[in-house]
Amino acid sequence: MDKHTLRVLEFEKIVDMLVDCAVAKPAKNLAAKVRPYSSRKHVLEKLKETTDATVYMIKKGRPALSGVDDLSHLVLKAEKGGVLSPGELLKVADLLYSCRHLSEYFQEREPDEENSIYKLYQNIVRNDGLEREIKRIVVSNDDLADDASPELFSIRRSIQKTKDELKAALDRLIRSPQYAKFMQDPLVTVRNDRYVLPIKSAYKSEIKGIIHDTSASGSTVFIEPAFSVEANNKIRELMIQEAREIERILRIMSEKVRDFGKEINDNVYFATRIDFAFAKGELSFRLNCICPKISDNYTVKIVEGRHPLLDKETVVPLNIEIGERFKSLIITGPNTGGKTVALKTSGLFCLMAQAGLHVPAKDGTIMPVFNDIFCDIGDEQSIEQSLSTFSSHMKNIIHIVKNADSRSFVLLDELGAGTDPEEGSALAMSILDGLSEKGCTVIATTHYSGLKLYAIKNENMENASCEFDVESLKPTYKLIMGVPGESNALAICKRLGLPDTYIQNAKNYLHNDDI
Repeated sequence: MDKHTLRVLEFEKIVDMLVDCAVAKPAKNLAAKVRPYSSRKHVLEKLKETTDATVYMIKKGRPALSGVDDLSHLVLKAEKGGVLSPGELLKVADLLYSCRHLSEYFQEREPDEENSIYKLYQNIVRNDGLEREIKRIVVSNDDLADDASPELFSIRRSIQKTKDELKAALDRLIRSPQYAKFMQDPLVTVRNDRYVLPIKSAYKSEIKGIIHDTSASGSTVFIEPAFSVEANNKIRELMIQEAREIERILRIMSEKVRDFGKEINDNVYFATRIDFAFAKGELSFRLNCICPKISDNYTVKIVEGRHPLLDKETVVPLNIEIGERFKSLIITGPNTGGKTVALKTSGLFCLMAQAGLHVPAKDGTIMPVFNDIFCDIGDEQSIEQSLSTFSSHMKNIIHIVKNADSRSFVLLDELGAGTDPEEGSALAMSILDGLSEKGCTVIATTHYSGLKLYAIKNENMENASCEFDVESLKPTYKLIMGVPGESNALAICKRLGLPDTYIQNAKNYLHNDDI
């Protein structure tokens, strides 16, 4: 699909909405890559996936999928004999929890073999035993439970008992009248994993032991009393045993992850697909969408369509149809009257439908599958290239006429504008002739009166206009099919108070065809 079109029609903003609807990071990454398909088969499959997700959401909401994450690097680490950390094991457990929750979510209802989301779920493999074991053994990202194994429980109990006995002995020394005056603070502290006492520097020779550290000011030294060396050594030996036992436990758990590695990677893939499908369903609900019918030709029919980026409370619904009786639609009407919005809505709806997304419209909406959508919309003036607005538009149009074919949708805003009206009108007709000969589906907006008559005379073209309320001097933003836009300038001037003689004289200058 033409990148310029995706940018001009603001498809990326729809993608951003879709990303926000996804739960887990892998699904958000998948949503960010969404692009329109050019295969009717793929479009139908992706739309059905969105619809199937909405069916489940209506019945029971969305399943919990926050634990789904890409764990392929952890599986690879385990396969190569690496030892997973407690935090990495918890990620595996979180994924297994999401898989279990998915299983419970789908098993609580009648199996729907025709639902594409149910088919994705059938590839999920539970491992409740591994999930429970990890959650029993691991208490945080950095630590294991004391009872992760009988050996670990025994070692930690010995460590705690030795620590308690040593701290009690050190506390007795701190409180004794003989040594209390030597203390900088009456507390036991730790340096280099060994229990020490904070002694005033002036009295450091009064305490027999090993100096482990000195305060920044030099007023305090941290001494390990000689009588506590053996106990501290024992604690250190027990801590080494503890580390070895933790590594042994983690290695066993890592091997279990390795053995279930293929299923873990598959679960991530299918759970991500499910999360993504529910994201599409969520977007459908947020924008109050329907699933469009996909035509087998190039018919575009929008019923009460609302541009998804406009305020849903104030946007005026669009009704537009092209492709059955005629393949080119010429929209006329006042500035700020909604012509460009009609153009952008038509193009964006096609992009959304071809990306497998529902569209914010009413039932009866029909979307085709185009190979390409080309557009020339808005002010494309380029200072860097020193191009005028007209020249810049013509660069886009030249690209379009060279590349568009019968499977293309072409959107042209203010065709032929920016130059002499007579030449611009003639050029616009020539471009429309060429696109019509190619069999393109075309919507073009214009101010030129000549194009209205041109559309009336051409069997393959139709007029439409954006309604204007002469009384209020405001556009209604309603698109009227089959009716060319009126020349509202004279009516507006009369409403504002220009004398009738001036209005009549202006009419005398109009050609009969214009009238």
